[in-house]
Amino acid sequence: MQEILSDLVAEQQALDQFLQRVPIREWKTKIPGQTWTIHDTVSYLAFGEELAHSVLDGGPTGGARSYAAAREMSATRGRAMRPQDVIEWWRHARAAVVDALSRLHETDTIVWFDDKVTAKAFASSRLADTWSHGLDIHAAMRADVEDTPRLRHIAWLGWETLPLAFSDAGETYSHPVRVEVITSSYAKWVFGPADTDQLIKGRAAEWCRVVARRLDAGETSLQAFGDVARRALEVARAQV
Repeated sequence: MQEILSDLVAEQQALDQFLQRVPIREWKTKIPGQTWTIHDTVSYLAFGEELAHSVLDGGPTGGARSYAAAREMSATRGRAMRPQDVIEWWRHARAAVVDALSRLHETDTIVWFDDKVTAKAFASSRLADTWSHGLDIHAAMRADVEDTPRLRHIAWLGWETLPLAFSDAGETYSHPVRVEVITSSYAKWVFGPADTDQLIKGRAAEWCRVVARRLDAGETSLQAFGDVARRALEVARAQV
């Protein structure tokens, strides 16, 4: 768990530092293509970490029975707070999650909404959540985002949760998919069995944005070989 938790903290700190450079008046800026603002987005991150800690502590999901409910509850609560108070809310909640996860083995099981996930996947989903909403905030501020090796956790999670993604789409994950992606530094990340005929290849940054639902596969150079692989590009998401 040490590697994923170190990268999770680093991802959260990087976004935190960026937010410190965003003027308070800009917190009302809307996320491109959404009705949410930067303020709402950070509130959602804080609420999500608080909810995650409650579950890790053996408690309920804070009344949120779906992601849609969590979004609404976080926005309502956050709008009554000053930006700096929202930041502090997020900092305390995310620290509590990391502390709780640090006492687990990566294969330990966590019940999250209606699913059971490993601690490794759960931690990876917290990183994916931070990164994807960080993309939104950077886009709102028209700022560039530097892709880091931390994306490997998101790339893995997008592959790891393919069975769940197919199930949520009401379909059967009939054949395993192999994912082979290349980073900007020409490192190769490979997930899945070597003997499958279902393959996705391309750039790691694009695969991560597709599974984070921030980019449509048709807008990328990703290649899919096989019917299941092609469908995987449509349903995959780095979310547990």
